[in-house]
Amino acid sequence: MSARLNIATVDSAAYKAMMGLEGYLQTISLTHIQKELIKIRASQINKCAFCLDMHTKDAIKYGETPQRIFILNGWTEAKDFFTEEEQVLLAMTEEITLISQNGLTEETFQKAKKFFDDNQIAQIIMAIVTINAWNRIAISTHLPVAK
Repeated sequence: MSARLNIATVDSAAYKAMMGLEGYLQTISLTHIQKELIKIRASQINKCAFCLDMHTKDAIKYGETPQRIFILNGWTEAKDFFTEEEQVLLAMTEEITLISQNGLTEETFQKAKKFFDDNQIAQIIMAIVTINAWNRIAISTHLPVAK
């Protein structure tokens, strides 16, 4: 599958806006590992090979273990590998990524409030929304996975 177009060059203003979100995400209170878990899980759901390749490499660079990455797709059956806080992040990621199913449920939102304040929850939502946008860009334009 060959790349269709490069949004960064075809519509630099749109790309610059997306990079603005990335810049914002560099300032939020989530750890690098938390952000990468969100990015990997959303990319798994969306089947975005480009983003999976990028973010699994980044996660390892930040100290994530290969085993947790390998089992991330089945995290609900491997909860002992993820903290309760991470489980909430992953549940939020799934529910927001699959927004048309049930949206962010009240149950998950209330669990999030046990670990995160309103500002942090807003940051988590923005991190999830941003990776979903990147997934859609990468898939729509056929961004190639680096070999």
